[in-house]
Amino acid sequence: MDDDRSDTVVTPSAEFPPLDPAEVDTLRRVGAQWRTGVPRALPVDPTLGRYRSRPAPGRFSRLTPIALFRPEQDDRPEQDDRPEQDDRPERDDRGGRDGLVAAEPANRPDSGLGRRLGRVRRAVLGPPLASAAVLHERMRKLVALPVLSSDLLSSVAYGPEALLTVLVLAGSGALGLTLPLSAGLVLLMVAVGISYRQTIPAYPHGAGSYLVAGDNLGVGAGLTAAAGLMLDYVLTVSVSIAAGMHAVTSALPGLTPFTVPLGVLVILLLLAGNLRGVRTAGNIFVLPTYAFVAAVLGLLVVGYLRAAGRGFAPVAPPVVPATEGLGLLLVLRAFASGAVSMTGIEAVSNAVPAFRPTEWRNARTTLSWMVAMLVVLFAGLTLLIHLTGLVPRPGETLLSQLARVTFPTGPWYAVVQATTALILLLAANTAFNDFPRLLFFMARAGHAPRRFLHLGDRLAFGNGLVALAGTATVVFVAFGGHTEKLIPLYAVGVFLAFTLSQSGMVVHWRRHRGVGWRRRVLVNGVGAVLSGLVLLTAAVAKFTEGAWVVVIAVPLLVLLFHRVHRHYRALHAALALRPPPGGRQPGVRPSRVAAGPPAVSPPAVPPPAVPAPGAGSVEWEEVPQELRHLVVVPVVRLNRASMRALAYAVSLGRPTLAVHLAPEEAEADRFREQWRAWGDHVRLETIVSPYRAVIGPLAHYLAALHAAAPELVLTVVVPEVVLRRPWHRLLHSRTGHRLRRALRALPGVVVTSIPVHVVE
Repeated sequence: MDDDRSDTVVTPSAEFPPLDPAEVDTLRRVGAQWRTGVPRALPVDPTLGRYRSRPAPGRFSRLTPIALFRPEQDDRPEQDDRPEQDDRPERDDRGGRDGLVAAEPANRPDSGLGRRLGRVRRAVLGPPLASAAVLHERMRKLVALPVLSSDLLSSVAYGPEALLTVLVLAGSGALGLTLPLSAGLVLLMVAVGISYRQTIPAYPHGAGSYLVAGDNLGVGAGLTAAAGLMLDYVLTVSVSIAAGMHAVTSALPGLTPFTVPLGVLVILLLLAGNLRGVRTAGNIFVLPTYAFVAAVLGLLVVGYLRAAGRGFAPVAPPVVPATEGLGLLLVLRAFASGAVSMTGIEAVSNAVPAFRPTEWRNARTTLSWMVAMLVVLFAGLTLLIHLTGLVPRPGETLLSQLARVTFPTGPWYAVVQATTALILLLAANTAFNDFPRLLFFMARAGHAPRRFLHLGDRLAFGNGLVALAGTATVVFVAFGGHTEKLIPLYAVGVFLAFTLSQSGMVVHWRRHRGVGWRRRVLVNGVGAVLSGLVLLTAAVAKFTEGAWVVVIAVPLLVLLFHRVHRHYRALHAALALRPPPGGRQPGVRPSRVAAGPPAVSPPAVPPPAVPAPGAGSVEWEEVPQELRHLVVVPVVRLNRASMRALAYAVSLGRPTLAVHLAPEEAEADRFREQWRAWGDHVRLETIVSPYRAVIGPLAHYLAALHAAAPELVLTVVVPEVVLRRPWHRLLHSRTGHRLRRALRALPGVVVTSIPVHVVE
């Protein structure tokens, strides 16, 4: 087993990756150049310890600020023999480290509307959880089994039917191939299951096919596997909800017109349940999975007892006319359709970090139970359907027909249908558990937006959950909630991930050559070959039925991942610290370029192999003595807001320029007279804008100033009137907001807002 990789552990600190040694060394070199002269003494105690009594809350801040923080406690043991040069934070006189910890009330909004929405959120999702509770949110095996197996086990409710639906196209005579094809599927299930058992201890940090393929076959293969898994998870939600609604409408046909809105409602309920956290969601979904397994096992026991009463003689199926010829292509299509019974088998390998310690061992045990239950349920149902002589028919699922025949009287048919509908609707929870984790690991590598690294206040990946729910809802609505329309899209993505993962494991064992590596290569090789055959069959045979969507979507997603990664690499290169060359004197700035790093200063972090055009930075000031300021204050009219902005600008002790835009020359003259009446304390420049635009001319004027003196840093001080009531904003043009948005795009320009609060 490989050593666990600490950089892939799911932790709330993943959004804040540490500096590597080269970056730390560069940081020291930059710091050695600093000359500030700023006194260390502050006019206020930053630890808030000076305030022994709570100050009264202000009108614009109804929460008492000091009560929202407490000193950070140092729980590390004391060491008398620690070295003189200790880089740990100094303790303050209250026994804590030099820092504060925000209490839970500090997260609450100030506004009345925000507080009301917060109470609703709290009631729906529960109170926030501290970061230290992340270990307690992990699952034990009895909870992980139903949570992660709901997709896999629920697929037996539609997998055998998908197999028979294709075979019956060749007429009733083709149904004799059901058992041989089912035996082949059982072999595939066992082979892939054993393969993933080997994957879990080799990659105990999770992420499954994405990391396995990426580590052993290259970044492109890893991203391709990730694209396949993402499509699989989206379709898992859509297909599970569609199949669940079909089970509901089979028992209650009157609900058929409401299939789509009811399905969307279930997706929203699943989203809310998962936003409450892993442990809470697991507790919600434990009972339905176990109830479904118990109901199906009861169905199998009674069904086989009935079959034994007639000597296990198969009942002749009804005569179904052939609509297609029986050929190799149809047989392969049937096999690929039945293979959807395996969707979700990779869920455990993706979610290893969600288990309690020892994570990989508990995950492997859970996977073994999942595969065993899958084989028993799939083989048992397929053989019993064959013995009962049932064929697919519109309006009612095969499992519903089997339950009616097995339980002609009594409440047991309703129990089977209820548990089937429930697990199908909740089977989407497997995707809700794994999809955000996959995005987490991709975001760690820079192939997905970094917002997917964020753990919400319930220690759930809220952004990933919302993205999955939104995408699955669109797919579900677009296909009208019809299972048969979604099934052709299903097998391609999941078996693409299976194939790449098992192929990657073959390379992994050949590379490491540990004890028994040849046996492991054989197991993973068989899994890769069988998965590849199903992938090829599904892609070719189902291409015109909808699989073309997945075939096109996978390369487009991979291209998107590459573009995201290129952006982050370019951003990292542009923002990387670059110490000044040894010959640069303080106050002498390097020549500026429009994009890319300077030609002489060696980067601390290697830039991208192919720099992205325009991805560089033109702000190179890294030490205070390199900065030369010009403060610019846009002034519309002389009132308290503009006077406060001017006073703030002048107090900085830097050269200051006021700028006024007038729609015509007469107004410019009037403003200059008012300026002189004020005392002409600051240099004024007036600009006539005959077309009455404000934002564009001012932004271009500042850009021209910067081009004329590129060594200057322009600090634009913008007054901003803060209105008490939100609806008052409709009465104002919000010119300040538009101006800030326009100026932030200018390089070498710093925008500072000076709020002026209006109290009514």
